[in-house]
Amino acid sequence: MRIRFTKMHGLGNDFVVLDAIAQAVELTPAQARFLADRHFGVGCDQILVVEKPTRPDADFRYRIFNADGGEVEQCGNGARCFVRFVHEKGLTAKRAIRVETKGGLIEPRLEADGLVTVDMGAPRFEPTRVPFVTESDALVQLLNVGDAEVEITALSVGNPHAVQAVANVDAAPVAEQGPLIENHPRFPQRVNAGFMQVVDRHAIRLRVFERGAGETLACGTGACAAVAAGVIRGLLDSPVKVAMRGGELTIAWGGGGRPLLMTGPAVTVFDSEIDI
Repeated sequence: MRIRFTKMHGLGNDFVVLDAIAQAVELTPAQARFLADRHFGVGCDQILVVEKPTRPDADFRYRIFNADGGEVEQCGNGARCFVRFVHEKGLTAKRAIRVETKGGLIEPRLEADGLVTVDMGAPRFEPTRVPFVTESDALVQLLNVGDAEVEITALSVGNPHAVQAVANVDAAPVAEQGPLIENHPRFPQRVNAGFMQVVDRHAIRLRVFERGAGETLACGTGACAAVAAGVIRGLLDSPVKVAMRGGELTIAWGGGGRPLLMTGPAVTVFDSEIDI
């Protein structure tokens, strides 16, 4: 099967975007892994599939596959690339759209300055909504990770996250602890592991070990989760600049049931075709 694709990235978190409206696309996990392979395929952190919506209040449906071939609920950097893609390809004239995802409805908007703002919905801290196995509703929980015991805040922003505060993000044991947290038995659907360094009340540095992808240069939902965790713990005040290895996002959250608003760039790299 030969398919057309577009390579895009948001702060170095890179994607293969497939238009499943203009062409038939039915990916197997093996085909997704091939596309994501940086040696034999195109190479990406995630594959984004653009589809027609299945509900009347949405403009599009958006499916996300990690590099390991597994389908996941949400991707913040991907959401920004999604709205740029459908706008550049003439699939819509709207600058703001409503997009159906496995993790819920999101509302990305293409701004006049070229940046993209995404309404990511409200964060959810209830353990059953993450999901996270615990007998306590405390915002800070102890988690045994190898030989260490770390303090994490578990939450969902459409996908599950475990955020811990670290003194120096450059020295954080991301490669060692990331896989252990991702696959921890207390997270039955696995989890994205965030390592957050608070710079001041409006700025953090962040590294994220993503579920099914490993450490990426940037993680949009990870940035949202870190800011929400920092605000609710009294460490941060909105808005917050989130510096990651691939660049910077701005996250605004007013607390409670208010939505997280994520603003940042989305870049088209090239269009091509590949036989899968």
